Amino acid sequence: MALMVPLAAAAVGCGGDSGDKDDGGGSPGSSRPVADSEDSAPAGTLGELKGPDDVVVTISSAVRDGGGFVTVQGSVTNRGKAVFDALEWRSKETGLKSRSAISGASLVDDRSKKRYLVLRDTDGECLCTTGLTNIKPGESRPLFAQFPAPPSEITAVDFQLPTMPTVRIRLSG
Repeated sequence: MALMVPLAAAAVGCGGDSGDKDDGGGSPGSSRPVADSEDSAPAGTLGELKGPDDVVVTISSAVRDGGGFVTVQGSVTNRGKAVFDALEWRSKETGLKSRSAISGASLVDDRSKKRYLVLRDTDGECLCTTGLTNIKPGESRPLFAQFPAPPSEITAVDFQLPTMPTVRIRLSG
């Protein structure tokens, strides 16, 4: 019997600080760590997360589609001196089959106090990049993850990935 993971379970409410924040760029006065914002990210990107071992995730797009989803796309680059495996970026869910993926990524709408997890198919596989192992120094690989879309009035969310700082990204579409 196949494990069924309802899409509705992908959006889980979460607590956060109680201050109202705008939907624009960074949030002044916020206590959460924030990676390079869109103001300091390289041209053509929404944001950049710089993590341990000189691994950089660059977010190039976060697009809403008509079906109520957001697809985040970008790349991971190993600027370090050792081979990188994205094992810590996986979700901790026991029913998840995907290994070495960005299944632990989430979008956070701090205004509505909701966290949106990477969507799963009916077999429990994430709708995200898999196979992020053995990334050699100087190598870049594309990545993507699909999430339930926040309400249409939300124009920016925090993108989170385990072991990496948070970055605020704008939603388009």
